[in-house]
Amino acid sequence: MRLRLWLGAIVSISIALTVAAFGLITLFEHHVERRIDAELRLQLNQLAAALVVASDGSVSLSSEPADPRFSQPLSGLYWQIDSATTPGLLRSRSLWDTQLQLPADPLAPGGVHAHLLAGPGQQPVLVRERQVRLHTATAQPLRLAVALHRAELTAARADFAADMQPYLALIVIVLLLATLAQIHTGLAPLEAVRRGVGAIRSGQAPRLADHYPLEVMPLVSEVNALLAARAEAIERARVWTADLAHGLKTPLTALAADAQRLREQGHPALADDLEQLATAMRRRVDRELIRARVRSGTARHEARVEVGSAIARLLRVLQRTPEGERLAWQVEMPLEVQVALMPDDLLDLLGNLLENAAKWARSSVTVTVTTDAEWLDIAVSDDGAGVAAAQLPRLGERGLRLDQHKEGSGLGLAIVRDIVDAYGGAVTFEAADAGGLLARVRLPVAPREME
Repeated sequence: MRLRLWLGAIVSISIALTVAAFGLITLFEHHVERRIDAELRLQLNQLAAALVVASDGSVSLSSEPADPRFSQPLSGLYWQIDSATTPGLLRSRSLWDTQLQLPADPLAPGGVHAHLLAGPGQQPVLVRERQVRLHTATAQPLRLAVALHRAELTAARADFAADMQPYLALIVIVLLLATLAQIHTGLAPLEAVRRGVGAIRSGQAPRLADHYPLEVMPLVSEVNALLAARAEAIERARVWTADLAHGLKTPLTALAADAQRLREQGHPALADDLEQLATAMRRRVDRELIRARVRSGTARHEARVEVGSAIARLLRVLQRTPEGERLAWQVEMPLEVQVALMPDDLLDLLGNLLENAAKWARSSVTVTVTTDAEWLDIAVSDDGAGVAAAQLPRLGERGLRLDQHKEGSGLGLAIVRDIVDAYGGAVTFEAADAGGLLARVRLPVAPREME
């Protein structure tokens, strides 16, 4: 929108200034033409006043016109007197060896005609002519003409256009600044709405505030209504998911009890198969509940959790398991670092990373946490067999299991990727220095709380 407004303003300013410049130059040209016409008419009157007709009918001037250009050859200002029988009877020295070829049009006494003719050197000249009849017995009608080189008009117009350019440039700058202020002021409400929507998207606010300008309040109301409808739909989906999970867990619990009865009745193999199936299904239900919660974006504007306490809590649990008890756990991290995640989401993310590392590690797992002003990086590496380089980009795909001999559903790293993506972070997998897998997770740091 801003670009379209700028393009429209530039086109409008260009058209307006072009029309204005053309109009001003045209007005100036007409003004100069009027001044030239007045000057030439004055020269005609002076020439007529200086006419002298002798008794023998010869014509002369009592005095030459005062303008020195009449005496300078080819100066651009000329006069000429024609009689009925002798064209070029008298003419100015500036005409040199040429004369003006006046058209044969009838002239009323006292009337002045204007012409654009070819002058000396075939250069166009502006001509004003009139007829004079002296009251003598032998007098003939005389045609008096004064001409000015049209180049003077062209030069004056060009000089005016050149002098006008700096002022046009100044007008352009003023109009562009006015356009900038107008666009900034006009789009300020939409820019405020954009920032508000960005805050909602980043999880810093649940809805748009109510203090926007009146012209955008209908849009704000519609967006808030849409957000409310979305929240209601998410809540209904969450309730439905919880009901579904509860409905599945009850049959799974009954299935585990049936497996125990089969074992007591002397069918251990069948009981083991049923227990393994029930455990896998329960684990999948739990993971799908986690994914549903993460994708719903629950209260992200309130997300804040301390990383160190979450890692310590998970390690206490893992160190009691058969896989975690045999490992050496090394943790390096700063104190009291908070990330912008919901506590349950951080626990699920770290739990899946640490469980995956414990499952594949031979003797040790290393957890390293680094942070800057905006991001926190968590690196979890193990000394296991590692993953082939060709398979590293596929880690985190739903249901991917690179080793079918290990127990699992292939959902752990997929859930990690889902959680990281939901909070605008990043996750990468690479080979660890110890030979196993190194998982790097980047998460947003929680902003400092206002005191």
